[in-house]
Amino acid sequence: MNSIVPEITRRSIINLINNEERADGRSLNEYREISLENGVIEKSEGSARVKIGNTQLLIGAKPQIAEPFPDTPTMGVLMTNSELLPMASPTFEPGPPDERSVELARVVDRCIRQGEVVDLEKLCIIEGEKVWMIFLDIHVLDYDGNLMDAAVLGCVAALMNAKIPNASVVDNEIILDQEKMSPLPINEKALMCTFAKIGGKFVVDPSLLEEDVMDTRISIGMREDGSICAMQKGGTEPITKDELMNLINIAREKTGELLKYLE
Repeated sequence: MNSIVPEITRRSIINLINNEERADGRSLNEYREISLENGVIEKSEGSARVKIGNTQLLIGAKPQIAEPFPDTPTMGVLMTNSELLPMASPTFEPGPPDERSVELARVVDRCIRQGEVVDLEKLCIIEGEKVWMIFLDIHVLDYDGNLMDAAVLGCVAALMNAKIPNASVVDNEIILDQEKMSPLPINEKALMCTFAKIGGKFVVDPSLLEEDVMDTRISIGMREDGSICAMQKGGTEPITKDELMNLINIAREKTGELLKYLE
């Protein structure tokens, strides 16, 4: 649920964007300041804290041995959950996950899964019986717009930071060697770039105030090689084919810039 923005504020934001300007001084295709830290949770096998402007998320990656899905008996499992903490925004309420929380988890999961960030086949221990299941937990600490891009960036960083114990099978029993930890098998990186359409123009990395006045939103997930792996649209305003093709080109450029934070 978006906040109610005074009409004078709405007009001011739209007029600025129509003049190729933004309230915080950025250009239309410019991200806010980004910071990324790895290994921030001491007792977690993998973790990251990401900030885009004043939006701040904490992500944990936890491996656990579980049964594979029946239709993918040789593949590990990735499970993504998100929690919008009430302290992060007045619009976040305690209780079961709302539609925003569910959407965030599903979009991030889709981007990472379709981007084939983790080689899930290498997480198989006993075919059809035991595999590694990786839980990704997204905790929103401060909300000032653009959760999608921050969550994907933080989740990929947490997966790259995560380690699992070496597993061997003796007499059909799994033996874990906690002294020998190995990183997760990472195939390639995938990141996301989000746009908001305001007053007929698109802006990258919308702030919360910009999200509150936007007509539509689209998030585009890109693999490291520049191919599309996910896309999510919100809002009622349509997007033309020409607009979409232009946004894809910009997303390819901007996700390329985001990659440096994972290096």
